[in-house]
Amino acid sequence: MEAASPAGPRAPQLYAPRGAGALGSLLRGLTGQLFTWHILKTVALGQMLSLCICGTAITSQYLAEKYKVTTPMLQSFINYCLLFLFYTVMLTFQSGSDNLLSILKRKWWKYVLLGLADVEANYLIVRAYQYTTLTSVQLLDCFGIPVLMALSWFILYARYRVIHFVAVAVCLLGVGTMVGADILAGREDNSGSDVLIGDILVLLGASLYAVSNVCEEYIVKKLSRQEFLGMVGLFGTIISGIQLLIVEYKDIASIQWDWKIALLFVAFALCMFCLYSFMPLVIKVTSATSVNLGILTADLYSLFFGLFLFGYKFSGLYILSFSVIMVGFILYCSAPTRTAEPAESSVPPVSGIGIDNLGLKLEENLQETHSAAL
Repeated sequence: MEAASPAGPRAPQLYAPRGAGALGSLLRGLTGQLFTWHILKTVALGQMLSLCICGTAITSQYLAEKYKVTTPMLQSFINYCLLFLFYTVMLTFQSGSDNLLSILKRKWWKYVLLGLADVEANYLIVRAYQYTTLTSVQLLDCFGIPVLMALSWFILYARYRVIHFVAVAVCLLGVGTMVGADILAGREDNSGSDVLIGDILVLLGASLYAVSNVCEEYIVKKLSRQEFLGMVGLFGTIISGIQLLIVEYKDIASIQWDWKIALLFVAFALCMFCLYSFMPLVIKVTSATSVNLGILTADLYSLFFGLFLFGYKFSGLYILSFSVIMVGFILYCSAPTRTAEPAESSVPPVSGIGIDNLGLKLEENLQETHSAAL
């Protein structure tokens, strides 16, 4: 019989499978990469913007359904006036090159084009609802995201990784799920008077949104947030005011004003003002593309509020759609985009020193040739 060890019986050793340990390490690494403080802050800021858009949608729907008021240009005009009163006036007190007059002297025509793109993007998307269906607007509005990525590639020199394209595809899948939930819930009750015209308006509006967002990212990161908002407020007020007198003066004259309608206009303007004021802050720490992916949830917030305010039917696909969009958004934010430097010419610049050295070299060669001849 074998003697027992003085230290007592040896405890059996348990070994974890190697595959389980590797899987646990991988999951911990992914969790640490996907749920950093920067990503959580970006998600929170993006959802704050979505809630602002949700506020504009709810107030507009209240005005249209309960009070029969459809004046999108007037609503935008009030927002641009607020931007003008706050940010454009702020620029007048700046000194040096940041002063309003200095900016207008140097690049007024650029901001005219930017203001025109911003005003018409808002107007075309709203006008498209009169011609096409809700499904078409929700789907085709996503056309702005690939346009935005292409413009960022060529203008901002943004370079994307494979995970960014996968994340965009996941977000668009979530939008498709949301549209499917709308159809199953019976919200697709408008066939549209001219679907082709409405679809073209959505595509144009989405493209103009992309142009405006790329310009916004460039100005916010290279210049300043106050300059962007101040110039958009100035030229947006002028352009929307002129267009307002042309296309909506009859609709405005027919409004039966009371304190409830006025309160809805004020609520819409405040939501839009907050959206315009906070979006440059979010774009500065992320990018225009990630912001546009984050605000895809705005329609879902409107649907959730619509369950109580407008009697919408609930569908479990809405929760699935929200989850899929958030997964895609977090994936996109998990890997920062790379910025490529613009290509420089390989030909060295000609300088005065180079020309002088060339002259001295020719003179030395001529002297050597003359000496050899003698």
